Amino acid sequence: MDPIVLTKKQARRFILRKQGLLGDYKFDGNEGIISFIKQAGCIQFDPIDVCGKNAELVLQSRVKGFKKTMLYDILYKERKLIDYFDKNLSIMPVEDWKYFERIRESNRLYGRGHDEVDAVAEQLKEFIATHGPTCSKDIDFGQRLEWYWSTNTNLTRVALETLYFRGDLIIHHKKGTIKYYALAKDYIPKEILAETDPYQDEFEHLKWRVLRRISTIGLLWNKPSDAWINIWNLKSAERNHVFDDLQKEGKIIAIKIEECKEPFYCVSSDLELINEILENNEYKERTELIAPLDNMMWDRKLIKELFHFEYKWEIYTPIVERKYGYYVLPIISGENFIGRIETIHDKKNKCLNIKSIWLEDGVKQTKKLQNILDTCLKRFAEFHECKDVTYSDNYYM
Repeated sequence: MDPIVLTKKQARRFILRKQGLLGDYKFDGNEGIISFIKQAGCIQFDPIDVCGKNAELVLQSRVKGFKKTMLYDILYKERKLIDYFDKNLSIMPVEDWKYFERIRESNRLYGRGHDEVDAVAEQLKEFIATHGPTCSKDIDFGQRLEWYWSTNTNLTRVALETLYFRGDLIIHHKKGTIKYYALAKDYIPKEILAETDPYQDEFEHLKWRVLRRISTIGLLWNKPSDAWINIWNLKSAERNHVFDDLQKEGKIIAIKIEECKEPFYCVSSDLELINEILENNEYKERTELIAPLDNMMWDRKLIKELFHFEYKWEIYTPIVERKYGYYVLPIISGENFIGRIETIHDKKNKCLNIKSIWLEDGVKQTKKLQNILDTCLKRFAEFHECKDVTYSDNYYM
């Protein structure tokens, strides 16, 4: 089968339609949250909250009527979603638990503080069984260890997190940034816990994970990429083998994009959407603020290649080296990134402050554009339940 040929414009449209960012909202309410996360496989969680946490920002740009409490309730009350590791710490459907037994088993066998955790594991689980959801402040083992996030961490936190990594515990709920843990067997359905990994063969498991990441973004190329983060053993040779097998099995389709040297790939189930794009339909344009760790942004080199937009999350960049700001969100309007914005949610005063807006070269500051942005920012303020939107002096940079 000859590769399907798309223009860059068509490729952009395909990704945006797949992501639910072009045309009318295709994800709506609670069911829309679950539907998008099932399509994406997972969304990344990050605790930093300047203008919304990353997972909330991903959903507010796609799900009509999204409120932060909706995600919290589906996670910690309905428990149709779960926190665990996919592309780093993520939120995924609880039904996907079975695919990550490898990660849990690895943490049972290895890891920092392994022996110290084993020594208190049963005592900690008995405490949780008796007292209910537990945080690191509720019990003190009187010992501190070097841990992944700190060189001086109390053993309780290390043990809670390790038993969570191993699958003995789940995150029951959160109060701010404090996590409360409960026994997994009390909250994950027995039939899900009893399921075995469908891919006992390591290579078949790799294929499943690569296929999932391609579907997450819409289009991906066979190149080193941040899109592959946390897929173990995916070196160049293995990745080539995976792509060859997936193509031979008809699970992915090669896409040739004009002006691009490298071939791209989509999952075969997206062929209908590809054909829709090839029919040259026009779509309703939306303007949305995109999360720093948004699924669509996982391969920023791909975004630069197809959208001619270069983005770096500068949160860990020293202040003197930042080109833009601490927590800056890309702005997409229609089929193009038109700029980026730094907003701050003033929770005390229930106000959304627009600190800076940087427009891309060639994007003119017009009254029409201002009206489009005002509408977008009003909706963003409603997502934060803000009463007012304020603009800093000289907010256009």
